[in-house]
Amino acid sequence: MLDPRPHLGEPLALDLLDTRWMQNGPQDLLSDVAGLQIWLRTAGIDAPADERTLDALIAARAAIYTTVRDADHIALNEVLGHGRIRRSLTDNGPTDTPDVPDPAWLPGWLAADNLLHLLAKAPDRIRQCAHPDCVLFFFDTSKNGTRRWHSMATCGNRTKAARHYRKQG
Repeated sequence: MLDPRPHLGEPLALDLLDTRWMQNGPQDLLSDVAGLQIWLRTAGIDAPADERTLDALIAARAAIYTTVRDADHIALNEVLGHGRIRRSLTDNGPTDTPDVPDPAWLPGWLAADNLLHLLAKAPDRIRQCAHPDCVLFFFDTSKNGTRRWHSMATCGNRTKAARHYRKQG
């Protein structure tokens, strides 16, 4: 089955947040194991698609959301506590390998770790779409850092059209 979400391609942490969206009411890709399978495939993560992984991923999504929206990192640190980065030197040079003993926590841990990288790189570029009815997140990669919508083609145009019609009325 294809990924039904309206917005794909964000960094892993934000892609996990974007498993919830509005389309004829609230939608949640992680409402069941079938949706988990879709997300794991889209994210390119090899992990068990079962109830334990689903529960862990939903907990990670909530932790990432709370960190991004409320700057509360307690739950994020709990997710990160399920793994670590193992550093080593190989014949090809230094390598960092995720070490997550419980496979059910691997997808959520990877998403939480990705959020740390985004926060270190440019925390001000982690944004929620400015359209009042949109719940999607994105990482602003625009040159000047002024992107407001997850997609200009959808939310941006709807916002501009609504503003135009208000001025006409």
